[in-house]
This record gives sequence, structure tokens and C-alpha cells, in this order.
Amino acid sequence: MFPKWFDKWNKDNPTNIFGPAILVGVAGSAIFAAALIVTWGNPAQTASLQTGPRGTGMSVPEFNVARVAPDPTIEDYYTEEPYVPEGGEPLAKDVYENVQVLGDLTEDNFNRVMLAMTQWVSPDEGCTYCHGDADVSEYGADDLYTKVVSRRMIQMTQAINDDWYGHVNAADEVGVNCYTCHRGEHVPSDIWFRISPVNENVEGWSANQNRATSLSQSTSLPSDALAKYLEEGEVIAVHSLDSREAGVPGVDGYASIQDTERTYSLMNYFANSLGVNCVFCHNSRAFYDGGQNTPQWSTASLGIAMVLDLNETYLIPLKDTYPAERLGPIYADAPKVACRTCHKGYQRPLQGMNMTADWPELAAPGAPVYE
Repeated sequence: MFPKWFDKWNKDNPTNIFGPAILVGVAGSAIFAAALIVTWGNPAQTASLQTGPRGTGMSVPEFNVARVAPDPTIEDYYTEEPYVPEGGEPLAKDVYENVQVLGDLTEDNFNRVMLAMTQWVSPDEGCTYCHGDADVSEYGADDLYTKVVSRRMIQMTQAINDDWYGHVNAADEVGVNCYTCHRGEHVPSDIWFRISPVNENVEGWSANQNRATSLSQSTSLPSDALAKYLEEGEVIAVHSLDSREAGVPGVDGYASIQDTERTYSLMNYFANSLGVNCVFCHNSRAFYDGGQNTPQWSTASLGIAMVLDLNETYLIPLKDTYPAERLGPIYADAPKVACRTCHKGYQRPLQGMNMTADWPELAAPGAPVYE
């Protein structure tokens, strides 16, 4: 098409046409992106929750896309207003056999709570999940472990709302009910079992550390933090600021490096469970000064004590009630709870939705108070 001399000249004098094209393309894309941001707004805008004095970096930033998005499990929440008794209605304990909890409810409210529990825990099976295929007249039998466990879980829910009022109602009076943890599943997500030592063939500290597990949040931090602090109740502490300490760490009143790393593992678990960072509870310039912690620290401390109590009082004792498939895969231990079991990545479970407004029966043991 072109003369031979023209083709030869181009071959002998090559010109880089790609560099300018790439430069023009990048510049054009940047201008286009800037125009979109100016006209439509920044798609990655954030909002920050200030937790301490200005200028100290004490804030919890969050992308608006995630911050304003509703918890997807909220839309499946079933609720129903209670039937306010007028007086003289038959009580559940007088109508049905073997009603060990919720017996002070009227028959209508008792059935209302039972229906809600099936929606919260076993929406597909309904009543048969706890009572089997038996006739209604035989629902008093305790043949299935699910019924025995459910009874104990009702008592646990009432205890959470009554005994640990300061934690579950720290910001608003919202409480918890079965759906707070279960979200339509038989077994709540984010329960945990013991798994450490991760490798019994490794001597020393690495038997607990340097193994990416779900309990270490896929980090190299120790995998036994939940067991040590939320089951055994060990003191949560970090090493001293002094470069030298008399005595043996972990024995003579100050934490060892291992204890410190285990504490970091627990704190990392907290952060992921609530979708926050360290300064949500701590002063960024005074981690060692408890007097400068934020108010959230007190709420979290109550939560630690609450989880420890729930595991020791309600969950671990049920080990012999569960079938083998419900126990831990390594030590056959009972399932246990921790922060993420309720929070599931949010600062407040179900984004602060009131879980006891329609369910005063679960707010405390005994006869409920209807308003």
C-alpha cells in the first residue's frame, strides 16, 4: 500500500506510539473519575465515630455503604404483640403438662412465645424440632434433647436480660431474645469449641501460636484466647512497661509475653466481632491507664463477665445432653458463646433493634409485666 522507501524509513526509525496513548488514556480516566465524584459524590465516603479527645486519633471510621446498610437478618425477624391479660385467663402450667418455664403465662401468650421460638430457631421444622411427631397431648415429654436444651436456653435468655441488664441495655433498653443469636438457625453461627494446642507434636509456645485458625482470626496470634478468658476466667493482662521485672512472668504478678499475645488475640477477636478498632474502648495515648478508657470499655467488661457466666452456668453443663454430632470436633466439648455470637460484626446486635418490646416474657424470670 505504501512505497517501499516509506516502509523502510519507518522500520529504520521506529516511533513509540503506545506511551502517549497510555498517558492520554490514564489522564482521560482520571478526569472521568473526578467528574463522576464531583457529580455523583465519592462512592467510598466514610463516617467516623469519635470516641475520645480531638486530635488523638480516637475514632472508629466506617464506610457509609456498610454503615447505613441494614443487617440482612433483620428482615426475617418474626415478632407479634402480646395479648395483655384481662384477668382470669388459664395459665400455661395449669393447661399443659411439664411446663417448667413460662408456666405463669396465659395460654394464649404461651402459645404465642412457642410459635415465635419456632420461627427464630427452627422455621422449617416448627414444633416438631423440639416435640417430634408426637400428638399435642404428648408434648410434655422430654424425649428429645432439643426440648431440654431449649428450656435451658429460655432460662439463659431471661438471665441475660435480668442479671446482665447493664450490658444488653447499655445504650437503650433493647434486651435479647432467641433470634439475637440464632437468626433462624438451629445452632447459632459463631459459637466456638476448644481447638488448642493446634499441633500436639510441636513443643513450646508454638503449639498455640503461629497457626492460622478461626479462633485466632486467621492470624499468628494464639488460638486459645477464648478458652482461657471466656471459659477458664483467667486475668486479661499485658506485659509491664518496665524493661526488667523481678520474679517469673505469669507467676509473680505480671503478665508474660505469652499472656500478652493471648490478650492481643482476644482484643483482635473483639474488634472483628463488633466491627470496631482499639480506640472504641481504649485511649490511644494511655492504653495502660484504665482511668482514661472510654465508656464502652465498661460495657465490654460487663460483656466479658456475662459470657463467662453464660458458658459456665448454662452452656458447658449441657455437654451430656447433646448428641455427639453437636459437640466439639476435637475435645467433644459443649458449644460455647462469645461476643460475635450475638454481635456478628455490628457494634450493637441487630443494629440496636428492641428484642424485648414484644417479648416481656423473656425479659426476666417469673410472670411478665405487660404495658
